[in-house]
Amino acid sequence: MPAAPRPHNAGPSAAPKNRAAILSAARTLFAQQGYHVPLNAIAKAAGVGQGVLYRHFPHRIDLALAVFDDNFAELEAIAAAQSGQDCFDVLWRRLVTFTVESTAFIDMVIQTHPELPETLGEDRLARIIAEPLARAQGAGLADPSWQVSDVLLFIHMVHGVVIGQADPDHAAPAVQRALELIDPRLTGNGDGSFLRRSQLADR
Repeated sequence: MPAAPRPHNAGPSAAPKNRAAILSAARTLFAQQGYHVPLNAIAKAAGVGQGVLYRHFPHRIDLALAVFDDNFAELEAIAAAQSGQDCFDVLWRRLVTFTVESTAFIDMVIQTHPELPETLGEDRLARIIAEPLARAQGAGLADPSWQVSDVLLFIHMVHGVVIGQADPDHAAPAVQRALELIDPRLTGNGDGSFLRRSQLADR
């Protein structure tokens, strides 16, 4: 039987692509298997050798924090690119998706390393949310009484709903129902499509 092909090392020019592949694989596997998923599994899923992974991320926590930062960067990109009235809707759906998919992983990282960098805290998230929320309120697509702190509270509620489910498969429907009870606009213009649309968002 022929040997399985080994990951190809394309040199320094491949570094950005390799890093992006590692982060994408880590985001998926951390969410599926938790913080202690074998790093060689992440390297394999990314199509790189373990040496490449360790050159980018010498320690597990370095990789975990990079995944957090990558999530923030994606939210920032959404806020910057979506100039229309539905920017808050797009941003909110992606934020809830991150929360539903990664709650267990996030909690484990925080338990292991309770003092996360300030750049990965709620102040950064609040800055991301502020303008899209104001635009949505001006268009009548979000409650005018909501403050950014309220949206952060909604996310804490979503987190609480997720960790309260004994069966992970029940988390998404439970979040759907909880958001409907808070305000149907948080579920995708009140049409019940929030979870289907968020799960289809580009990774």
